[in-house]
Amino acid sequence: MLYFLETKLSDHKSVCFALANIYGIGNSTAFLICKKLGFSINLKVKDLTQEQVTEMIQLIESLNINLNNELKKLQSLTLKNLVSIKSYKSLRRVLGLPVRGQRTHTNAKSARKHKRF
Repeated sequence: MLYFLETKLSDHKSVCFALANIYGIGNSTAFLICKKLGFSINLKVKDLTQEQVTEMIQLIESLNINLNNELKKLQSLTLKNLVSIKSYKSLRRVLGLPVRGQRTHTNAKSARKHKRF
């Protein structure tokens, strides 16, 4: 197991797919990172050298993307801001109803049952 950016990466996975396990890096960003570093799709995490790991860290830092705790903190601050301005989206979220315009007349039974007060 490689501990990378506060996340454990499985040794038997490909580097591209293992990077997608990091919160804030999706498949497309992971493939972009691997392409820029010249990694093969078949390269496993256990086959990475220390130099390759440091190059990967430098590249991710240069991309200026929010990862892990920073991203979670940013999302929670965004939700708190929506609640403070009492937007429609936040009111639906507080009531435990669907937020993005889904139908509630016949669907969303579990959302209506588990209202949070």
